[in-house]
Amino acid sequence: MFTRTESFREFIRYFPIVSTIIAIHIILYLCTVLPFLPNYWFMETLSGVNLYITQGEYWRLLTPTFMHSGFSHMLFNSFSLILFGPALERILGSGKFLTVYLISGLLANIATFALEPLTYIHVGSSGAIFGLFGYYLAIILFRKKWLSQENTQIILTMSVLSLVITFLQPNINIIAHLFGLLGGFLIGAIPYFNKRDFTNSMKGMANWTERNRKGLSKHSPLKVLLWGVIILFTIIGFWTKGL
Repeated sequence: MFTRTESFREFIRYFPIVSTIIAIHIILYLCTVLPFLPNYWFMETLSGVNLYITQGEYWRLLTPTFMHSGFSHMLFNSFSLILFGPALERILGSGKFLTVYLISGLLANIATFALEPLTYIHVGSSGAIFGLFGYYLAIILFRKKWLSQENTQIILTMSVLSLVITFLQPNINIIAHLFGLLGGFLIGAIPYFNKRDFTNSMKGMANWTERNRKGLSKHSPLKVLLWGVIILFTIIGFWTKGL
């Protein structure tokens, strides 16, 4: 599901939204580095600057989602989108996938505007990508049959690792990551927020957890240790953030 075997042309044809977003990433990055273009104009005009948003430049609540601070930043986010975007675009369809991506990025940027100081400046598509993780988590909770157990474990593992990195790496927009994740989850979960479906989903998740707990003895000690380290680092990340 998360392994790409398509050719370049097939990838573009099967996943037009993911391909378009990555193309925008690359084009905007080149606009900030090519010497014959007004490099500073793109970054200064499209980045998220809270002070300018208060002055009416509301496009900055969305455009930072497509801007990046350097090649490695752009490459990492684009690679993450290549890994985890196509499967969700196939599940949801191009239109709904784009909606989830844009709304998640918008919510992440709105939260950044609301909670960070006016001098705060940010760029990057991480909030929208975390929104994809959030939507996957909603699928796992409410529509678990859509994903195999193996793919469910991959999503859960990557979500935890991404949160760990969020709290341990410097210069990370923690608010955007958390609210992007929350936004994507809510978009996926809200249609099922009635008493009956929610109760059934929670029971299903409890049964899934119980099955995995019973199977823990079958896991290798190394795998158990790895999960312990992941949880420990997550706790440390939250604790150090509060210092």
